Amino acid sequence: MKSLLRIFGFLLITVLIFSATKNEHPFYIPKHWPKPVYDFEANPINLQKFELGRTLFYDPDLSRDSTISCASCHLQYSAFTHIDHALSHGIDGKIGTRNSPVLINLAWQRSFHWDGGVGQLNKQAINPLTHAKEMDNSLEEILRRLNRSSYYRKRFYQGFGDSIITTDLLLKALANFTVGLVSAQSKYDQVQNHQAHFTEQEKAGYSLFKQYCVYCHQEPLFTRNDFKANGLPVNAKLMDYGRMDITNRHEDSLLFKIPTLRNIEFSFPYMHDGRFKLLKDVLAHYSVLHASSNLKSSELNKLNRPLTDHEQKDLIAFLKTLSDPQFLFNPLFKYPKNERNASFENK
Repeated sequence: MKSLLRIFGFLLITVLIFSATKNEHPFYIPKHWPKPVYDFEANPINLQKFELGRTLFYDPDLSRDSTISCASCHLQYSAFTHIDHALSHGIDGKIGTRNSPVLINLAWQRSFHWDGGVGQLNKQAINPLTHAKEMDNSLEEILRRLNRSSYYRKRFYQGFGDSIITTDLLLKALANFTVGLVSAQSKYDQVQNHQAHFTEQEKAGYSLFKQYCVYCHQEPLFTRNDFKANGLPVNAKLMDYGRMDITNRHEDSLLFKIPTLRNIEFSFPYMHDGRFKLLKDVLAHYSVLHASSNLKSSELNKLNRPLTDHEQKDLIAFLKTLSDPQFLFNPLFKYPKNERNASFENK
């Protein structure tokens, strides 16, 4: 209930802040942030491409049976993930093997998916578009539908100067939207920019964070673009070994991509398989790790002091300062109500 009230409060604030729509691509580099790794020369950004990518992102006709869109598993108000179930759901009620990752600050990421199986944002969308348990379509069929739509041919011409829609242009349009999903307006950011102050509880939680969490969740992105074990044993039903499934190296067994903690308050459930519903469950897990887990001893030394109930509350208070209402309710990222989403003709 408290989280729901916070959402409604954030929505009210954001309506006031974003009373007007920008006339430029929303991507920006926050002050004091590192240089993005995304190759903007290979896919120059502009507002027309961004809006085209947003329309495609919310269009269920990209899926085989026209029931699932990218947004079905990536909801804006939950930091572009899903929150109503642990594992992602695809067409025909099929259930995947992982929790949907958040889509935040992608221009600073070098790899994508929990196992890092994709190394370029311009290629990332291929997996969900074609995976049998997700959108289950073929690129050939998607292009056939798009190229038979005068609406989309016009939009691609406006964005790319070419009305013949190819796989390359489709993926670049989607990336033009997702690369714009920058979250850097949280209370934490305001404190760093000397525009706000932490409460005493948040300050205590920040101190704990820097002592026990920052090794993996480095500021300001709150990740380190790396893969680490989270101390969880393999799920016997899912048999997901993480990074090892990509590299086939035994030393990569049960390594998963370190997720960002930005907007963590609203991106539950947690972990790669969504097994924890609450932040306190995650902290409880890390407080009871032991030497038989799949963590290295050097990492155990950073995590293996149980936090008291009071400390856990302090740490959660700090983590909530990473919530960014301007991001969660930015109208530029929402479903494009004025767009002609159901636009395929003569399918």
